[in-house]
Amino acid sequence: MIDLQHISKSYGTGEGAYEALRDVSFRVEDGEFVAIMGPSGSGKSTLMHIIGALDTPTSGTYTLDGKDVSTLSDDELADIRREHIGFVFQSFNLLPRTTVLRNVMLPLVYEGVEGKERNARARKALLSVGLDETHFTHLSNQLSGGQIQRVAIARALVNDPTLILADEPTGNLDTKTGEIVLETFQRLNRDEGRTIIIITHEQEVAEHADRIVYIRDGKIAEVERTHKQ
Repeated sequence: MIDLQHISKSYGTGEGAYEALRDVSFRVEDGEFVAIMGPSGSGKSTLMHIIGALDTPTSGTYTLDGKDVSTLSDDELADIRREHIGFVFQSFNLLPRTTVLRNVMLPLVYEGVEGKERNARARKALLSVGLDETHFTHLSNQLSGGQIQRVAIARALVNDPTLILADEPTGNLDTKTGEIVLETFQRLNRDEGRTIIIITHEQEVAEHADRIVYIRDGKIAEVERTHKQ
């Protein structure tokens, strides 16, 4: 489903040029749970932007679901993001004075989905991440951090994307709450076959995935299978 071949990304020109990624190649199959791990400045954020169709490489090819993403225009990249990718961020990015249900429905409003179907799809997404129906009418700022992040995951699911891309999804959570959120990703992967990529700098987070891609100095340093059952 995801195939990156010889991806490089440079910023600037001449002597001031900076090469953030250098000849990165790897594949992610349908239904895999993969962690991309590296320290600050390793290139993992740049790689996330390319996988998420937020940016294009300087050289190399990136294929998502059989489509070459690496040469698309900004409008075409926006279509890829809307149709194929669900994003989960460290900062949640929910509207604070809006109900949980409306927060999850918002992407469907932009898509022009009819009201009854919006409601049904949002409810299904919220139930799939383990949020109780009693919370659906709460405002997002009335929830705990773990509940808020699960709402954010539900919002990422509501368009039924091919890929869930999570950037440091437990970064603002305590250890116990972070574990609940990571178990949510594991369940979505195991029970629904969702393809999930997590970007992290924490080994404990990465080990929830099936495979870890370590990146350092813009290159893949190592790829390993975890011992996750």
